[in-house]
Amino acid sequence: MLTKFGLSILFLTVALAISTGPAKPSTRSADTSEIERGRYLVEEVAKCAECHTPRNAQGELDRHAWLQGAPIWIMPVKHIANWADRAPALAGFPGMTDEQGERVLEQGTGPEGETLRPPMHIYHMSHADAKAIIAYLRSLPQAPH
Repeated sequence: MLTKFGLSILFLTVALAISTGPAKPSTRSADTSEIERGRYLVEEVAKCAECHTPRNAQGELDRHAWLQGAPIWIMPVKHIANWADRAPALAGFPGMTDEQGERVLEQGTGPEGETLRPPMHIYHMSHADAKAIIAYLRSLPQAPH
């Protein structure tokens, strides 16, 4: 079962745990219903934007920088080793291939099998849900460098 911060935590940990070269985008095109399912899972179920979108001066999510990475605002009550301090950009799904993203979402491990960093949640999603999430993230404009 997905938790409120689960997916955002997962993507945060993966991106911070690895440093990969540029990933090749998927050559497969997603249909509208798959992208909408991914949007629902990312935005309404996992609430990825809570960590992966910066906030404005009023503390509200900045819709102009949607899922483009942000400082982590949640902190553990007690020190946790290897705790990440920044959530990476998810918009455009930079830095990972579809297969690497599927491994993270379906197997709960980093793209190369490594342990994910906290506060990222570990998932064991269905293949269809993982594909839908990746399709949605790839449909978003990537942050300018």
